[in-house]
Amino acid sequence: MQRRTWVALAALAATSLATPFALAQSGEIKIAHVYSRTGPLEAYGKQTQAGLMMGLEYATGGTMTVNGKKLVVIEKDDQGKPDLGKSLLATAYSDDKADLAIGPSSSGVALAMLPVAEEYKKVLLVEPAVADAITGDKWNKYIFRTGRNSSQDAISNAVALDKPGVTIATLAQDYAFGRDGVKAFKESVKTAKIVHEEYLPATTTDFTAGATRLIEKLKDQPGRKVIWIVWAGAGNPFKIADLDLKRHGIEIATGGNILPAMAAYNNHPGMEGASYYYYKFPKNAANDWLVTEHQKRFQSPPDFFTAGGFSAAMAVVSALKKTNGDAGTNKLIAAMEGMTFETPKGPMTFRKEDHQAMQSMFHFKVDPAAKPGPEVQLQLVKEIKPSEMNVPVRNK
Repeated sequence: MQRRTWVALAALAATSLATPFALAQSGEIKIAHVYSRTGPLEAYGKQTQAGLMMGLEYATGGTMTVNGKKLVVIEKDDQGKPDLGKSLLATAYSDDKADLAIGPSSSGVALAMLPVAEEYKKVLLVEPAVADAITGDKWNKYIFRTGRNSSQDAISNAVALDKPGVTIATLAQDYAFGRDGVKAFKESVKTAKIVHEEYLPATTTDFTAGATRLIEKLKDQPGRKVIWIVWAGAGNPFKIADLDLKRHGIEIATGGNILPAMAAYNNHPGMEGASYYYYKFPKNAANDWLVTEHQKRFQSPPDFFTAGGFSAAMAVVSALKKTNGDAGTNKLIAAMEGMTFETPKGPMTFRKEDHQAMQSMFHFKVDPAAKPGPEVQLQLVKEIKPSEMNVPVRNK
């Protein structure tokens, strides 16, 4: 009798000890952020991380909680390496018990991570990796993306260049980001003529050989001649301008980038393109807060990928508010499919077919009076609304 009483008391004690722990655990929502804290895309990764944390703060009114549950961000550095990113995501889902994940910076890393989300049946919100395949033929139902895809980049850039009498050659990195970007751009161009595609290693620093081939293909073409550049990370492909492109009547065109990279655009007054984000373009409450607070905290305006991280945070918090703080995968997917949410760029909507965020892009022109210098000098030509871009569904 005494032994049974002791066992019962021991069980009661164990239960009472376990209860606070269980409550503590259930009072958290764990978000893994896998990104390039170091590596070739370090600048992009650090901006995304800063934007993510500011976005969580803004979306929760500074509480960092949803429905009483604390948001805990677990950071992991993939270094831009696909195998490492894949391993880190698996660890986040299994050992860290992350409810969902955000990232990565690199398209190559993202493609390696997609099957992990499917294996663990957990949501992976891709930001900012761009390759079309992520929400295309490599997609699965656990994948959402706030970042723009290559098609959105390409379609918006075609707005500026796809005109009669224009001949285009492309310069891109020889990996998923570059090849998907050019593929989507070619599909979007209906009137202009594309005569050459030049792919160079992502680590390229000497662009002379590639530029020589581009010039050779364009120099004798009639009408307007343009080299469209799609590039990310290290290396400065704008060095091809040093080969005196103007002598052959050749222009450069490109999409948006981080502010330090876009400072080089000042050397090309009148150049046009389309950008995912530039802090002076969007006019809304979220962007106003982001610009003001980022300037206070970092003594600089928010950049391209800062807005992306912020948008990912707003998507997560919006979904969790819809589920009343339930981070269960099925609940999140149901909440996010077709969901419209605010971002510094304006509203985004997750398309049901492939979970790609439909979003505005910004057609810009470099100030025709631009002078060389560190201050980016862009003019907004037009906000390109989602309804104006026929972004293909590629997961079928």
